[in-house]
Amino acid sequence: MPTLNLALQGGGAHGAFTWGVLDALLEDGTLDFEGVSGTSAGAMNAVCLAHGLMVGGRDGARRALADFWTAVANSSPFDTENAAPALAPAMKMMLQWADYLSPEQLNPLDLNPLRDILGQQIDFARLRHASPVKLFIAATHANSGKLRIFHNHEMSLDALLASACLPTIHRTVTIDGEPYWDGGYSANPAVFPLLYECTTPDILLVLLTPLHYSETPASAADIKLRLRELAFNATFLREMRMFAHLREQIGTSWLPEWLPIGRFERRIGRLRFHAISADSLLGDLPAESKLAVSLPFFERLRDDGRQHARDWLARHRAALGQQATLDLARLFY
Repeated sequence: MPTLNLALQGGGAHGAFTWGVLDALLEDGTLDFEGVSGTSAGAMNAVCLAHGLMVGGRDGARRALADFWTAVANSSPFDTENAAPALAPAMKMMLQWADYLSPEQLNPLDLNPLRDILGQQIDFARLRHASPVKLFIAATHANSGKLRIFHNHEMSLDALLASACLPTIHRTVTIDGEPYWDGGYSANPAVFPLLYECTTPDILLVLLTPLHYSETPASAADIKLRLRELAFNATFLREMRMFAHLREQIGTSWLPEWLPIGRFERRIGRLRFHAISADSLLGDLPAESKLAVSLPFFERLRDDGRQHARDWLARHRAALGQQATLDLARLFY
C-alpha cells in the first residue's frame, strides 16, 4: 500500500477544501500516511486527521474533520446560511477596526471559539505519545521571525492556536515564555521536516494559494490583499525552488558515476513530489472569503476538494511509490 507524506497549506476558510481532499483520500482506503506538515488551517486539518486516526482509524479521521469544520461554522454569531463566501457586515466592521485597535482592545474578554472547539474535540495528551502520524506544526516566533516546528511530543492546544494566530485579530500566543504568531509568516507549510524526519519519499502538497493569478490587482484594497498573500507564500516558494535546484544539481553532478553520492543527496534524489491544487477555483474567490464562516460554504469547498482528490487519484494512482507527478523546475523556477 503506497504511503504519503502530506504538506497542508493554510488559508483560513479555504482549508475546507483540504478537508475534502483528506476525506476522499481516507475514503479511498488505499493510502497510508507517515508525516503531516501543516500551517494555520492546514495545522487544524493535520491535527484532526491524526486525532481521528488515533481514536477511530480512517472513519474516525473523517468524523474528526467533519466535526471540526461543522463546529467552526456553528460557532459563528453571524448568519451562516449563505453558501456564498460573503462576510457578515459585523465581521467586515471588525476587520476595519483591526487596522486601528489591538486584539486586546477588539476582544477584551479574549473570547476564542476555536480554542473551545479544539479543547473539546482533540485529546492532546494522548496525541503527544500515541499519534499514528508524525506531526509538524508551524508557528512564527514573533520577536525574531524564526520558524518554530512543533513535533508530536510538543503538541498542545497553544501550539495549534499559535500556528493560526493572525496578530491583528488574535492575541499573541505565549509558549514557554516565548511569543508566537501564525506559521504562514515563516512557512506555509514547512516541507523540509518531511525530508529530514520521514522515510517515505512521496510528498503530496495540498495547495490553497494559487501559484499563478489570472489578474493583477489594481485597487488599493486588492493590492494590499495580494501583498499579504504573496508574503504568506514566499517562504514556501523559496523552499520549493531550493528542492528543484538541489534535484537539478544532483542530476547533473560532475562527479563520476562510480563515486557514491552522500546520504543527503540520495534522499533528495529519491523524493517524489505530487500536488493537489485548485488555482482556478480558489483563485477566483475574493480574498476576504478566507475569513467567511458558513457551513454551506465549507461544504461546497469540501465537495470541490473531494472531487479534485478523486480526479488526482484517477490520474496518478499508478505513479505513487514509483515516480513524481509534479514538475518542480517548471512550477518553481
